[in-house]
Amino acid sequence: MKITDRKTEIVNVSARLFKEKGYSAVTMRDIAQAMDIKAASLYNHITSKQEILVLIIIEIAEEFTAIMNEVVLSKETTISKIERIIQLHIDITLRDADALACLNNDWMHLADIELQYFVKMRDDYEQNFRAIVQKGIDEGEIKNLNIEVIIFSTLSTLRTLYLWYGKKKNLKPKVLKSNMIQVLLHGIVNM
Repeated sequence: MKITDRKTEIVNVSARLFKEKGYSAVTMRDIAQAMDIKAASLYNHITSKQEILVLIIIEIAEEFTAIMNEVVLSKETTISKIERIIQLHIDITLRDADALACLNNDWMHLADIELQYFVKMRDDYEQNFRAIVQKGIDEGEIKNLNIEVIIFSTLSTLRTLYLWYGKKKNLKPKVLKSNMIQVLLHGIVNM
């Protein structure tokens, strides 16, 4: 499916509206109004609100999956792999917080085939992350703590970063990346 500039604009405006109101509360009329066009004009570029949702969510999920697959196949240390995953989440948050919010909050509104595809990508992503952490524990790079606590603490922080970062515009991306990596990988206690 070819993405035109106008379609990209529709997707971006929709992602912002979905973040603000939630997918269910947004109508095609709302999207058109936000773009200052007639609702019927939207259909020259897209077929439905569901198509917009798929374009937003699946694109980001596929990006997460592609980078995770690269990380898994790399010969890097566990710590380097986790650093890359943290950087990936931060980069996507900085680039497209609205779409990330949509992915986190509205994925359950995907239609059957796209929903199954998304859930499989998410589950595979988490399983790959779990395997990376487990290898780090096995090899002594990571403390032998409960792996599910490590996974939950790390991924829930990264997945909801868009909620917090949007309010902290004066925090430079470079500082965010370096500090977040330090906190998530090494904690906050001086030893």
